[in-house]
Amino acid sequence: MKAKLPMIARILLGFVFFASGLVGLLNLVPPPPDLPPALMTFNAGLMASIYFMPFLKLTETICGLLLMSGFFVPLALVILAPVMLNIFLVHAFLAPSGLPLAIILGLLMIYLSFFAQPYSSVIKQLFRRK
Repeated sequence: MKAKLPMIARILLGFVFFASGLVGLLNLVPPPPDLPPALMTFNAGLMASIYFMPFLKLTETICGLLLMSGFFVPLALVILAPVMLNIFLVHAFLAPSGLPLAIILGLLMIYLSFFAQPYSSVIKQLFRRK
C-alpha cells in the first residue's frame, strides 16, 4: 500500500486540477451567486485582465493531465505551487468555507513534493545550496 500512496495522491491532485481547469476553460459551471463580496471583486479583477483566467485554467488543465499521466510530475508540481498557494490564500482570506478542501489539496502537494519518491528528490534539488 505504501508504494501506491504517491500514485493515488498524484492522480487525485491531477484530477482536481484537470477537472477544475477544464470546467473553467469551457465555462461548464457558472460561478455561485452567493460568493462573498470580496471574492467577487477579486474574481472581477482577474476577469478584467482578459488573458489571465484562460491562462490559469489552461495551466491547471495541462498540469493536471501531467500529474494524472505521470509525465513530468516534478515540473507540474513546481508550476502548480504558486497556483496552490493562491488557492489557499483566497480561501483563507476571502472565502473560508473552501478552506478544508484547499488544505487537503495543499497537503497532497506537499506530500508529493517533499515526501513521495521519486518526485521529492527532484524537488529538493531546487532548495539545495550551491
